Amino acid sequence: MDMDGKVALITGGSNGIGEAVARHLAGQGAKVVLADIDDGRGAEVAGDIGGRFIHTDVSRPDHTTAAVAFAVAEFGALHLAHLNAGVTSWCSMGDDFDPEAYRRAMGINLDGVVYGIAAARPAIIAAGGGTIVATASMAGLVVAPFDPIYAANKHGVVGLVRSIAESYAAEGVKVHALCPSFAHTNIIKGSEQTLLDMGFPILDVSDVVHGFQHILDSEETGQCWYVVAGRESEPFRFRRAPGPRLD
Repeated sequence: MDMDGKVALITGGSNGIGEAVARHLAGQGAKVVLADIDDGRGAEVAGDIGGRFIHTDVSRPDHTTAAVAFAVAEFGALHLAHLNAGVTSWCSMGDDFDPEAYRRAMGINLDGVVYGIAAARPAIIAAGGGTIVATASMAGLVVAPFDPIYAANKHGVVGLVRSIAESYAAEGVKVHALCPSFAHTNIIKGSEQTLLDMGFPILDVSDVVHGFQHILDSEETGQCWYVVAGRESEPFRFRRAPGPRLD
């Protein structure tokens, strides 16, 4: 996907993976709109890259719809939506289960992707086609007992992307999930040593951007691209589920 002159919307674009992808795309000539709740940092990054910023709480569908409309109004179209906003939940499934922490994590990490896809799809079709990339996680491909609610919403993102890809392809819209391991971002701030002690090497954000570029370069759709230390990013190959026995 040649991004020169194309319009990209990035949720969670004020820092971390979103910011790095925004700078990468702007460097390729894209017109970038950042959508985030961090107004100060978002406006600063947008100014740095010649983009735009809009305050957006992705857990609210009206905010996401407004962000898409803003991108189209500012730059005339939408070709790429990177639905990247996310939080860890650290929500226990034990006796101290916290329904508010659960709803916050699901509202941002899963609902935010659902609302983002619903809002971006018609705009991308109107632009003649394009790509939606949802940031999931390796926790959406494997078990993650240290944060089961995070794993649940990231598995939800993976399942959603795989399930809509075929029907969206007929409309000219590719859909992918970006599934990095832990990277040096605010989402793990303060937990770095714990993760290292658990055996998780921490990625540089540039490695995740490299994986994102693989998605843009791909002719496929409906893929879940893992990004882990020491390996080239590529789609995770799911085994087929067993079908019914006919004998």
